[in-house]
Amino acid sequence: MILQDKVVLLTGALGTLGRAQARAIAEAGAKILLLDRLPEAEGKTLARDLGGGASYVRCDLGRLDETRREAEALAAAHGAIDVLINNAALIENRPFESVRLADYEEEIRVNSSAAFALAQAVAPGMKAKGYGKIINFCSITLNGRWDGYTPYVASKGALLGLTKGLARELGPHGVRVNAISPGAVVSDAERRVFGDRLAAYESWVIENQSLKTRITPRQIAEVVLFLISPASDAIQGQNIGVDGGW
Repeated sequence: MILQDKVVLLTGALGTLGRAQARAIAEAGAKILLLDRLPEAEGKTLARDLGGGASYVRCDLGRLDETRREAEALAAAHGAIDVLINNAALIENRPFESVRLADYEEEIRVNSSAAFALAQAVAPGMKAKGYGKIINFCSITLNGRWDGYTPYVASKGALLGLTKGLARELGPHGVRVNAISPGAVVSDAERRVFGDRLAAYESWVIENQSLKTRITPRQIAEVVLFLISPASDAIQGQNIGVDGGW
């Protein structure tokens, strides 16, 4: 129960990676606040399954002012947020010429700008306690070997920069800020993006990874647990790759 009595705010909680993290965090004893834009019935079902005071808040991260106000209200209600995990992301695979500017801007808002808004909302409580953890989900696509993800890569590059900046500003107040860059994780998003190309994609992944096995959501969740536990208190401003070796 390494997270006993901790309050964890997790975005993108109803996605494949989010659900795996939610279960691992709940098992570690934390009170978890689940944020997603999917219908409340689905979110409340997950919260009920997790038990332990888990709760669901429907929130569209693309609406930045509303997102910050919602997080501020949650922090006030719970006496501060101990851990913020910026896991939510939009992703598409198509040539950048076919991407509308509005779609590009939406990916930037949800994948990066929302993390900034949420950090602003929870940082005062963390600073007052002299301790806190922020985890930002970056991506293997930053290695430059993935075609058709330009808006996504741009958003994750901004998020990595945010991680470095926040780590410097919040470190003196005892707040640890780090990033995780997952590789090709088995997920519903993967199946949605690639559709009938999934088998070819999986072959390409295995060919390029050093480890010839697929990464699971639970493996990502285990790294999250490490970074939000006291065991990682000496780690700051880092981007941890969990990609099977590329």
